[in-house]
Amino acid sequence: MKTSRWIAIGLVAGAVGWIGSGHFGERTPRAQDNKAERVEKRFRVAVMPAVVEERVRRLSVSGRTEADRRTSVTARTSGIVADIRVRRGSTVREGDVIAVLSDEAREANVAQAKARVDQRRKEFEARRALVEQGNLPRLGLAQYEADLKTAEAALATSEAERDRGVVLAPLNGVVNTLPAELGQALQPGAAVAEIIAPEPMLAVVEVSERRIGGIKTGDKADVRIASGAQVEGVVRFVSARATAQTRTYRIDVEIPNRDGSIPDGITAEVGLRLAAVPATRVPRSALTFSAEGKLGVRLAAEGEKVVFAPVGLIEDETEFLWVSGLRDGDRIIVQGQDFVKEGQPVEAVPAPKA
Repeated sequence: MKTSRWIAIGLVAGAVGWIGSGHFGERTPRAQDNKAERVEKRFRVAVMPAVVEERVRRLSVSGRTEADRRTSVTARTSGIVADIRVRRGSTVREGDVIAVLSDEAREANVAQAKARVDQRRKEFEARRALVEQGNLPRLGLAQYEADLKTAEAALATSEAERDRGVVLAPLNGVVNTLPAELGQALQPGAAVAEIIAPEPMLAVVEVSERRIGGIKTGDKADVRIASGAQVEGVVRFVSARATAQTRTYRIDVEIPNRDGSIPDGITAEVGLRLAAVPATRVPRSALTFSAEGKLGVRLAAEGEKVVFAPVGLIEDETEFLWVSGLRDGDRIIVQGQDFVKEGQPVEAVPAPKA
C-alpha cells in the first residue's frame, strides 16, 4: 500500500517537473526576445525632401478704382446760363465749350476799351512826331506812352472778363454730372459740370503695416475688376504715412483704360507681386504646432530622430503652402507627424508621390 502511494507521488512529481522544465527553460527566453523586438520596433513615418527655391510672393488686396484726374468746372464770372453745349456722358476734349453765360455788357466794355486804345495810340504817335521835329520837349512824351499802356491793360482786362463768360473743359474726359441748368443765374465759383478723365485709371488699395515693406513703385500688379475684366498695372504710388484710423498705407496701381470700359469706383482685386524669397512647398496637412504653440513641421533628422522646425508662411494655395525656415534636403514628415514627438526615434520611409 505504501509502495503504490510512493509510486503515485513520484509520477506526479515527475510530471510537474517535466511541465516546469518547459515553462522555465523555453518560455523565459522567448519573452525576452519579444521584449527586445518591441524595443527595437519604431513608429513608421512618411517623409518628403524639402526643395528650397526662389518664390515670387503675391499679396491679394481688395480695393476700388479711382479716376486719376477729376475736376469740377465752375463759373468764373456772374451771369445767366444762356447755352449748354454738353450733356451727362458727353466726351469732351480740353478747350471744348461746356456752357455760355449771358453777355452782361462784357462785349460792350471790350469795344469801349478798344476805342480808348486807338485814341491813346494816335495821341502818342502825334506827340512823338512833334518831339522828333523839335516842336515839343521829349519829357512830355513819357506821359502819353504811359496813357497808351494803361489803355492796353484795360482792354486786356475787358477781354478776359468777356472770355470768362464761356465755360471751357480743362481736360479730356467724360462729363459725369451737369448741375447747371439753362436760365440759371450763377455766381463766380458755382458748379457747372464735373469731368472725369478715364485714362489712366487707378486701382486703390490699403495695405497693412506688416506687408508694406515688400512693395515699391514700379512693381507689376494684376488687377481683376468686379465686372470681370483683368488687366496688368504698375504700382505708381506708395504712401509714406499710414492712415491714422486704420494704420494702413495707400497704394495706387495705374491701369490702362483707353476705351473707358473700367468705371470709377468699382470694386477691384489687386494682386501685388512682391520680391522673391527662398521658400519650400509643403502639403498643408504637414503643418503642426509645437508644445510651445509655434507653427512648423516635424523633420526626420540624423539618427532618425524627430525634430521640430518652425516655419513662416509665404504664400497660401489650395492644398499646399509655401513656407520659409527650411533647408534644402530636410526630410519633412508628411504622414504620422501628429503621432510622434521631438526626440523620438522613427522609421522614415519615402512618401508616395502625389
